[in-house]
Amino acid sequence: MDKENAIEVKNISKSFKVYYDKGNELKEKMLFWKRNRYENRVVLDNISFSVKKGEAVGLVGKNGCGKSTTLKMLTKIIYPDKGTIEMAGRVSSLLELGAGFHPDMSGRENIYTNAAIFGLTKKEIDERLDEIIEFSELGSFIDNPVRTYSSGMYMRLAFSVAINVNADILLIDEILAVGDANFQAKCFNKLREIKAQGTTIIIVSHALGQIEEICERSIWVRDGHIEEIGAPKDVHKDYLKAMEEERKEQEANERKQLIAAEEEQAKRLAWEKRHGSWEAKITDVKLLNKDGEETNKVFTYEDMTLEIPYEVTTPVNDVEVKIDIYRIDGLLVYRTSSVLSGLGLVELNKSDKLSIKFESVPFVTSEYYVNISFVKDEDKEIEVYKEACRFIVESSKGEGGVASMKNTWN
Repeated sequence: MDKENAIEVKNISKSFKVYYDKGNELKEKMLFWKRNRYENRVVLDNISFSVKKGEAVGLVGKNGCGKSTTLKMLTKIIYPDKGTIEMAGRVSSLLELGAGFHPDMSGRENIYTNAAIFGLTKKEIDERLDEIIEFSELGSFIDNPVRTYSSGMYMRLAFSVAINVNADILLIDEILAVGDANFQAKCFNKLREIKAQGTTIIIVSHALGQIEEICERSIWVRDGHIEEIGAPKDVHKDYLKAMEEERKEQEANERKQLIAAEEEQAKRLAWEKRHGSWEAKITDVKLLNKDGEETNKVFTYEDMTLEIPYEVTTPVNDVEVKIDIYRIDGLLVYRTSSVLSGLGLVELNKSDKLSIKFESVPFVTSEYYVNISFVKDEDKEIEVYKEACRFIVESSKGEGGVASMKNTWN
């Protein structure tokens, strides 16, 4: 290890097994052994860097890129799958503030426990106790059980312990936002003081401005690899530009997915509205009033005619033509077919049109739509055309009602 370096990371890689649905009990593991399937997810892939003694370095990158995993390996909470990590001196870490605190112990007792985890002797803790309590601003609350602390009090105590260890290397992971604004400023000034004393610092943070204030270099970690190392402002500029490009690309992909989903929905709705084998296909549907004029409005107790022109691509025999009339709220008000009307099954041998006359329409004032079907043998749908046409019924001789209505087919 170079004597000028405090940290040397050489070719480290780390992966984790991510189980899809892992059983917790032996019985579950035996009976549902397929649940033990997992994905081997690579978090860091062959990264290397070094940090000089007294240098402050920031680790930046989006969530999940491997920043926190790197810090945990530096603190030996976890170990790399391959590669080496060398560190010179005592290490203090602020990864998960208060991780070593016991809720039933007082703040004072937790100071001793937590500082001991960092390697301090009881004598060293006694010497720093008043300074830790003063920095935490807990005052008379220091002898209360930690479980009675607010989250801000809890974090202040943990931060105060970690930065008063007098470590040679300080590792910080997203904790510079503890407490109120005054305490945050106090913490940041303390970090500057620690750095001035020659402590080596590595900070993981999304607060790029804070890194630029305190760090000489930034390391941009991207998808488990080191993308760039250099002056914080230069690295952060490239990082933010890449994040903006990723955001735009993600938005474009989301738009494509949305458009594809809308198109699929439109196709599904179109299929629901109109589908069939289409040996014969309806080309147009017209509604005629009692005078034979095309319209979308008829009056109660007056006649109307439905014209259904169709094209035949492949002649088909014995087809039943069905007509259903619905009110706009989905109520079926009238049903007829070529069979029910006495016309019988229809031979669709060439392009032609059907004409159905409805006499003395008795419908109440409302809007209606017509569904038309060409069906062979009750199971083969030649053409299903839902909402083939819409029309409005208005009152002319007083309100009508849903009653019998004659129809004539041609």
